[in-house]
Amino acid sequence: MFVYKIDEDLSLRLLNTYDAEEFFQLMDTSRKHLSKWLGWLDYNKEVNDSKAFIEATLKSIADTGGFPKTVAMIYKGSIAGVIGFNEINHSNKSAIIGYWIGEKFQGKGIVTKACNALIVYGFNDIRLNRMEIRVAKENYKSRAIPERLGFKEEGLIRHAEWLYDHYVDHVVYGLLKEEWQALTDKDFNQKKLETR
Repeated sequence: MFVYKIDEDLSLRLLNTYDAEEFFQLMDTSRKHLSKWLGWLDYNKEVNDSKAFIEATLKSIADTGGFPKTVAMIYKGSIAGVIGFNEINHSNKSAIIGYWIGEKFQGKGIVTKACNALIVYGFNDIRLNRMEIRVAKENYKSRAIPERLGFKEEGLIRHAEWLYDHYVDHVVYGLLKEEWQALTDKDFNQKKLETR
């Protein structure tokens, strides 16, 4: 089973069908909060819907050649949310990252840490050259994540997503492997200076 430990409290791991109840409860108790930005909630109305989603994520491992596209963020032993690659374009070596987190887990740096781990995985293990994050223009908390991680704001997709009764625009953020490496080298060199 794929498990990636980020720190003492946080890890990433594959969802399994036995997670369906916990996964559904997290999503259901956060439904009002999540519905501001996620349009798929109406398709997940019961535990069996969550189970079907999990089964699809497990099946997608075979489609990708053996690596997981979607994983759970596990915070202090509980499912806090989901992060993964919504799309991977192998010919262009690019991917789009997506994530959501339960309302009670917000404000703990979970998504930023998980996203950083996914970036490392994408550039080092999958050999991607570019990653994108697309975020609803008014979702400032979610927009702060790519901005914190060094992504560059590249543009706006107007009416990119239908959310129940209205369209929302998406801000597109991009990060190239060479930019990430420069940020990583800078951070490493800064840490060396701080320890002298």
